[in-house]
Amino acid sequence: MKIRRILATAVAAAVTTPVVLLSAAPAFAGTEPSSASPQKPAAGKDAKPPTHKELQDAVTEAQKAHVAAVAVLDKAKADRKALDKADHPLVIAYKAAVKAVNKVGQDREAAGEKLSEAEKAQRELTENATPEQREAAAAAVELAKKALAEIEALVPGVVADKERTGTALRNAIHEADNAIDIALSNEEVAIMALEKARADLAAFEAIGQECAESKTVKVVLGGPKKVTAGTSAVFSLRVSNTSKKTLDEVEAYAFAAALPDSIEEEDFFKEYITVEWSSADVLEWTPVTEDKDAIEVGKLVKGGHYDVKLRLTVDPETPAGPGVVFAIGAYENEDRSCGIGQEPATAQFDILAAKGDKPKPKPTPSPSTTTPAPVPTTGTTGTTGTTQQGGSSSTPVTNGSLAATGSNDALPMIGLAAAGAVALGAGAVFVARRRKAGSQA
Repeated sequence: MKIRRILATAVAAAVTTPVVLLSAAPAFAGTEPSSASPQKPAAGKDAKPPTHKELQDAVTEAQKAHVAAVAVLDKAKADRKALDKADHPLVIAYKAAVKAVNKVGQDREAAGEKLSEAEKAQRELTENATPEQREAAAAAVELAKKALAEIEALVPGVVADKERTGTALRNAIHEADNAIDIALSNEEVAIMALEKARADLAAFEAIGQECAESKTVKVVLGGPKKVTAGTSAVFSLRVSNTSKKTLDEVEAYAFAAALPDSIEEEDFFKEYITVEWSSADVLEWTPVTEDKDAIEVGKLVKGGHYDVKLRLTVDPETPAGPGVVFAIGAYENEDRSCGIGQEPATAQFDILAAKGDKPKPKPTPSPSTTTPAPVPTTGTTGTTGTTQQGGSSSTPVTNGSLAATGSNDALPMIGLAAAGAVALGAGAVFVARRRKAGSQA
């Protein structure tokens, strides 16, 4: 979720329910759906969430399991394909058995024909046949019967061998088919496990650890109290590390807006103000955009601070009225510990009509029985006596609280700005998390 969208939602809600918003601003951080966080304990009060390394290891193991499942599937397919080849032992055995059955059948048929011929020859002996001829005919019949009987004795064996080898081949094919089905199922399970492991890791990297609100990084804003439409003004932003250790990576987020009179306006929350930043490390003015909304501070030593210049360019078409600039800090260490500023700094200023333009009269507000919400104190003061790191700004750093405008009409706008700042603080964490995930992909 981008800061502008968070702030727009916050401002819109603040107009109608400012008290509720201010008491429950973190809810705005959840307007974007997210996958189930892998950091939640599975069971038991003492269950610890998995670490980043554990999730990475889980992906590695799931990848290995998937590779192994694919290898098993490939082997099962190869084994099944081999059973269709003529050189497979079972195929060779079955073909040999079939050949033996065919041969014994042919031999039996031939033996039967010889017996029939011998018996016919014996029957066709005439009365004049000699005893020797009769004995020879009888012996031929007996010999033919014996040959046929010997062949008949072979039939059960070769038929059984054919059945056995055929059954073995059919069973092997059936088992190979089953092995493929099982391997396919295991591969699907492995794919699902891998996808889950990757999703858990991605969710961790996208959402990260629960970055609690912290006073570790403080930001202070300062700048002019009046800015004319069509011109630019430079504000100062100081980011300080108030902890007792070095922070590995610190960022700040800033956004400015011309506050509308009401959400009924046609151009409600129109982006009239462009924000750019620079520092001693980043000399060129760098625009704050939807895609590049982080002010890169980098490593910040304990007690150190980093000064940034914010250049606000107000569009000439901006109507006169109150404006506000917000800023909040965040950090993330190499051990993946992280935090978001508890209290965003805010600085209000009056937007004056562009030179040559006549101020547009504001419509008379309709009577309302709603009691304005109390104005929260959102600014913080700078830390003195700290070791400076990074660039410095010549603009004095002042208290970042919203300034009074001297008009009661501006009080709802101040409440609007404060509510938006709270929402900004809740949303910046998610912006930071997503940016981190993108940089690690």
